[in-house]
Amino acid sequence: MILAIAVMIALTIAAAAFFLAPRLTESRVVFSADPDAPAAFGYDMAWLAVRTRDTESVVSALGLQDPQRCNWNSGIGSVYDGDLGENHVFVSPPVNGWTFVVGLPLPHPSSSAFVDKCTPLLVALGGRFVEVQYFFSYLPIDMFAWARMVDGRLLRAFAAGDEGVIWNKGKTTREEKALGLKLFELRGVRGRKGDAGGEMILHPTEDHVMRLALKWSLDPTRLNVTSSGPGVGYIALAPAAWRPERLRSAARSQRALPPPAVQELQRQTGRAHRS
Repeated sequence: MILAIAVMIALTIAAAAFFLAPRLTESRVVFSADPDAPAAFGYDMAWLAVRTRDTESVVSALGLQDPQRCNWNSGIGSVYDGDLGENHVFVSPPVNGWTFVVGLPLPHPSSSAFVDKCTPLLVALGGRFVEVQYFFSYLPIDMFAWARMVDGRLLRAFAAGDEGVIWNKGKTTREEKALGLKLFELRGVRGRKGDAGGEMILHPTEDHVMRLALKWSLDPTRLNVTSSGPGVGYIALAPAAWRPERLRSAARSQRALPPPAVQELQRQTGRAHRS
C-alpha cells in the first residue's frame, strides 16, 4: 500500500513537472552571450554614446539592475522588442572608443510639468567620463533630441517635439549649424498674429539626429561587421529612478497635463516600473 502511494506521488510530481516545465522555460528569457559584430540601431530609439572602452564601468555608473552578458544581436533585438524594450537597456561593447547605452527607458527631455531626469544623468556621467552624448529620435511622436557633455561641462542640449522646443541649453554648435537651417522641416507657427504671422517653429528630423551623431561620435544606423570586431556587452533592467515624475505643483493643477510626447513615452516605459 505504501509502495503504491509512493508511486502515485512520484507520478504526480513527474506529471506536474512535465506540464509546468515548458511554461517556466517560456517565462525565462535567455540572452545570447556569443560574441558578434555590431548591429545597427538608431531610429525610434534613445541612446547614450560614452567615450570609453570600459563597458563594465558604464554599467556601474548607470546603476543598472541585474546586468547579464549579451551580444549585439540579442541586445539590440531586446530593446526594440515590444515587451523587453519597456524596461531593458543594452550596454554595448566598445566601438572605436565609444560605448553605447541603448533603450527607450533612458530618461528623456520633457516639459516643465515633469522632473528633469535627463540632465542630472548626463552631469553624473560627465563627472566620470571624458565625453558623454545623448540622442533621441522617435518619429511616431515627432520628437528629437541631442546633448553633449565634455570634461564635465554641458556644452549643448536641445530637444523639440509637437509642443515646440522643450530643451535648449548652451549655444548652437558648429556641427548643428553645418546641418543647414534650410534642411529643417517647418511644422507650425507659434504666437501667430494676423497676416504677419509670428515666430516659426523649425523642427529637426531623424536624419539630422543621425548626421549630428556622425559628426560628434558615430552614426549608429551605419554600424556593421566592419565597424568593430566581435564583442559582448550587457543587457540590464533600467533603474526605477528613471521613471517619469510629475512636479508636485503641476500635479495639483488640472491644467498641467503631459504633452502628447510624454504621454506616449509614459505608456511605453511606465508599465515597467509599476509595482
